[in-house]
Amino acid sequence: MLQLNEELQSNAYPGRGIVIGRSRDGRKAVTAYFIMGRSSNSRNRVFVTEGEGIRTQAYDPSKLEDPSLIIYAPVRVLGKNTIVTNGDQTDTIYDGLKEGLTFEQSLRSREFEPDGPNYTPRISGVMHIEDGKYDFAMSILKSNNGDPDCCNRYTYTYDNPKAGEGRFIHTYMHDGNPLPSFTGEPKVVEIDGDIESFTQSVWESLNEDNKVSLFVRFIDIETGSCETRIVNKNV
Repeated sequence: MLQLNEELQSNAYPGRGIVIGRSRDGRKAVTAYFIMGRSSNSRNRVFVTEGEGIRTQAYDPSKLEDPSLIIYAPVRVLGKNTIVTNGDQTDTIYDGLKEGLTFEQSLRSREFEPDGPNYTPRISGVMHIEDGKYDFAMSILKSNNGDPDCCNRYTYTYDNPKAGEGRFIHTYMHDGNPLPSFTGEPKVVEIDGDIESFTQSVWESLNEDNKVSLFVRFIDIETGSCETRIVNKNV
């Protein structure tokens, strides 16, 4: 099991990342989503609350260049499902689940981002909490080792996740030109502390120059009530 803070500190540019797991006491479903940026356009963002979820928003609207891949709703809630993604596929999953499709089926209509030569992977997660039970799934859609003619699709499902354990998936293995896509299964990471200490640990572990925003949510598995924290570098 990896230490999440060490994993983040050792990587100056993991890009965007999703963590999903269960608190050490077993009572809370835990998720975190962070965004980073190298360009001024990517860094010109904040997370804002929208309904039960969040949306990205330009910090300085006058400096917004291309909104197509940076303005979206990373988190939406549909009934017992909390959807977390790194792009507008949040809406695709939301609509698909509403129509009776599975998480995996909903993403069949999407591919990696059209931002060659990086072809940034689309990473997604969905948490399902009902009647005191909790499971989650994660997905990554990516180019075939940088070849955009083929989309490689991977879905991972986790039933009754173990207390104190989570899975971490991010868009890039490390900084580079072009940026190398994430490879392998979502990483097994330790989930420790309450929402305050967990949020602080993740935020402080992200590269100071590149980090932009962080969202953390703890959901009570028995009651469905939740606590949320949002941290923005631009304040």
